[in-house]
Amino acid sequence: MEIIKNYGDDLNNIIAIIERAKSRAIRAVNAEMIDMYWQIGKYISEKTNNGGWGKSVVQDFSEYLKKEYPSARGFSAQNIWRMKQFYETYRNNEKLSPLVREIAWSNNLLIMSGCKTDEAKEFYIRLCIANGYSKRELERQIDSMIFERTVLSTVKNKDLIEQHPAVGALRDYYVLEFLDIPEDYKEKDLRKSIITNLKQFILEFGTDFSFVGEEYRVQVGNTDFFIDLLFYNRALSCLVAVELKVGRFKPEHLGQLNFYLEALNRDVRKPGENPSVGLILCASKDDTVVEYALSSSLSPTMVADYTLRLPDKKLLEEKLREISILADSSLETEE
Repeated sequence: MEIIKNYGDDLNNIIAIIERAKSRAIRAVNAEMIDMYWQIGKYISEKTNNGGWGKSVVQDFSEYLKKEYPSARGFSAQNIWRMKQFYETYRNNEKLSPLVREIAWSNNLLIMSGCKTDEAKEFYIRLCIANGYSKRELERQIDSMIFERTVLSTVKNKDLIEQHPAVGALRDYYVLEFLDIPEDYKEKDLRKSIITNLKQFILEFGTDFSFVGEEYRVQVGNTDFFIDLLFYNRALSCLVAVELKVGRFKPEHLGQLNFYLEALNRDVRKPGENPSVGLILCASKDDTVVEYALSSSLSPTMVADYTLRLPDKKLLEEKLREISILADSSLETEE
């Protein structure tokens, strides 16, 4: 159409205004609905705690609402009890009670049922706000225990992150249960499967990451070298090079990646962008070997291992408890 040819940029700007307005309207409607559930939950909580209402009254109340408001949904007896639980969960939490109004009711229910601590609840609520997760995406993140893995990685790599803050955007343990690869797979199989399942990989990797290319070519002298996967991180404003290893981590892997990072910084990085960051993603690693290898590295690099199955929940929770005990003991020693 002629109008698109002549006024394409103007039309796109107007469409952007419309989309922003629609987004604000949806958020406003959601906030009002969550506030309504909060108020109903508060009312039910006060009535039941004072001994006036029981399950039969709530059931009758649900049936009455269905008759009076047949077009309204979400007022089953079960959901009304959830409103009560929702209110009682957050009523004394000044930090989280405003945040829960910014995410969908279905996501609030997942977080309430799937998180034991306020720290975990806050983590997933803020993750939903930042990334606009659907119910299915949030469910996957909770099942893969991304909160526990992030906490463990941050504590375990505290010194490394202090030295290179940019690696804090990475974790040292990734869950790639969505990959469909043969049992006896090679690095190219792993890489191709990641590309095929790129949306799920970005969900695990972090939505601030955007894909640049696979087997990304960098030329040094007269020789071509190929980086397995190259991403760009919008929050960090830097390139992120990922090297895939189907075996155990070896110190020489780090030398290879450092070479790639130097090439990216010299020849690919744009003015104003931060130094490139590296990730070695391997099937397994010895933490002591990793520590020795990274101790003399000048490049911001994380060495991570991956699993093709969802993690053992009890094992990760036990590791978190061990870290909490060690942290408490450290504080007592300092005092």
